[in-house]
Amino acid sequence: MNIPEDLKYTKDHEWVRIDSDGVAEIGITEYAQGELGDIIYVGIEYSIDGDVAKGEEIGTIEAVKTVAQIYSPVTGKIQDINIDVNDSPNDINTDPYGKGWLVKITPTKPEDLNELMDANAYKALIGS
Repeated sequence: MNIPEDLKYTKDHEWVRIDSDGVAEIGITEYAQGELGDIIYVGIEYSIDGDVAKGEEIGTIEAVKTVAQIYSPVTGKIQDINIDVNDSPNDINTDPYGKGWLVKITPTKPEDLNELMDANAYKALIGS
């Protein structure tokens, strides 16, 4: 299972990549994708420039097996939404850490990032 060392993780199986401008790119982990099965729909319930709180539901992912909620790992402002996954939800199945990203958020409470897990802690969480 691919668990990139350069990312941070949540207990809800989201990953976070911080870019050089401090923007948090967010998606679901390969583990989550595997548990969900083939993803057929992604719905983000926010618009660009919307404010979001850490732990708040920001959307849903519908798979053949179930529907899962997506939670914001940080408090901040939505900077971008990957609308391509609406037309090609399979990108999450095939490339969850690349083309399958979901949203980008500029954190307004950078301390939220300190509460995320590193790759080793996430591996322990999922028993990998």
